[in-house]
Amino acid sequence: MKSKSSAIAVFMKGLWENNPVLVLLLGMCPVLAVTSSALNGLGMGAATTFVLVMSNLVVSSLRHIIPKRMRIPCFIVIIASFVTIVEMLTQAYTPLLNKALGIFIPLIVVNCIVLGRSEAFAYKNGIWKSILDGLGMGIGFTLALFVMGVIREILGNGSLFEVPLVSEEASTVLIMIMPPGAFLTLGYLLAFANYLNSRRLRGGV
Repeated sequence: MKSKSSAIAVFMKGLWENNPVLVLLLGMCPVLAVTSSALNGLGMGAATTFVLVMSNLVVSSLRHIIPKRMRIPCFIVIIASFVTIVEMLTQAYTPLLNKALGIFIPLIVVNCIVLGRSEAFAYKNGIWKSILDGLGMGIGFTLALFVMGVIREILGNGSLFEVPLVSEEASTVLIMIMPPGAFLTLGYLLAFANYLNSRRLRGGV
């Protein structure tokens, strides 16, 4: 029972307590660059989650074999292999999404979330916990990107998943799908997350 609750805690930490975006402020480049729509946010989050889970699994499996002095180059090779798989799959099955995400798919290789979890968690823990850690951090990252994408797409385009929500004559806030809109949205989300965390710490939630 204790082991099960510990595994659940590992998974849940990535969703909120150690959320990569809203708490740790990691992976800011894709967060700001690809969240102009909900679909882009989901796509980037799903790709990163796949790489996180698979790289954590492999690193944890090989943690007793990988020499300590060579661990970072080995981590990068493992991560790059799964990023290549993701890029090939998106090119084959979702070419429009691949085009929209562009260079940010191959840049998952140097995403500090992925490398950081390999170093800080997977290299020190068992396979099952490492998978849950990658899944929790990946879903937390995806949720943050998705929420940003939803807000920016609705306000900036008046649509959701490219389905119009308002008439063509209705005015939209065009700046929300431009770079300044990403900073504004992230700032408000961080403020809201900090507010909720402060209330939780005070016992208000």
